[in-house]
Amino acid sequence: MSQKQIYVFFAKWINLYVDGFKNMTIGKSLWAIIILKLIIMFAILKIFFFPNILSENYDNDDQRATAVRNILINRE
Repeated sequence: MSQKQIYVFFAKWINLYVDGFKNMTIGKSLWAIIILKLIIMFAILKIFFFPNILSENYDNDDQRATAVRNILINRE
């Protein structure tokens, strides 16, 4: 395949999805709900429920790396 054929293939592929999203009616609101849920799951839940323990307990990257290495090596 030449470079032009590859470009045409990807242009048609992208155009297929763009046309599909333009012609959606109910799907647009469903995608909005999905994106909102993903933002809530990854942004808000990470902030409140998953603190950065390594940065709280260790001062620099060398100490963090040593702690992670020791945990991985001594795991049973």
